[in-house]
Amino acid sequence: MIMPSTSVVTAMALLLGAVVAPAHAQVPSVGLPKEKQTKLGKYLSAHDAAALLRLDRERIAFIDVRTRGEVQYVGVAEGIDAHVPYADLNEFGDWDATAGRYKLDLNSNFGPHIGAAATRKGLGKAGRIILICRSGDRSARAANLLADLGYTNVYSVIDGFEGDLGKDGRRTVNGWKNAGLPWSYKLDKAQAYLPER
Repeated sequence: MIMPSTSVVTAMALLLGAVVAPAHAQVPSVGLPKEKQTKLGKYLSAHDAAALLRLDRERIAFIDVRTRGEVQYVGVAEGIDAHVPYADLNEFGDWDATAGRYKLDLNSNFGPHIGAAATRKGLGKAGRIILICRSGDRSARAANLLADLGYTNVYSVIDGFEGDLGKDGRRTVNGWKNAGLPWSYKLDKAQAYLPER
């Protein structure tokens, strides 16, 4: 007998509203770092997100919340519905000495743009939204913001697009790209974040 993969079982359970939650869906994993935890406690691995999207694509908004630079130069998961940066590079190029990088400013249009993306999919604030960032930290913060705005079914991809840092300081541990899931450097204008929309 051929058994379905854990990702397929997870996706089927979410699709059917199963009471027994898979490892990263519905309840926080005991070992999940605090910066990846969300108010709603809804998580998916990249594999689980891809499996759920394969099963129920039309009833889920899949949104990339990374910066425009990340999407353009690192690539993007195929099939996203929208790119809406949670934060983006400071327009003045200010330096964040604490983080050791250019400063990121929160996107003041984040909520309205997420709302527009959900509406295009026919979803309200109770509709399923999957957020993906680089490694699961920003998507968690974005999920918390959406929870504060009244969204109730927001999932964070805990390993993100590039994954967590390995011992060598490179993002080779997990994540969408490292899982061999479909991705591209091409972003359609309909998916792209255009502040004037």
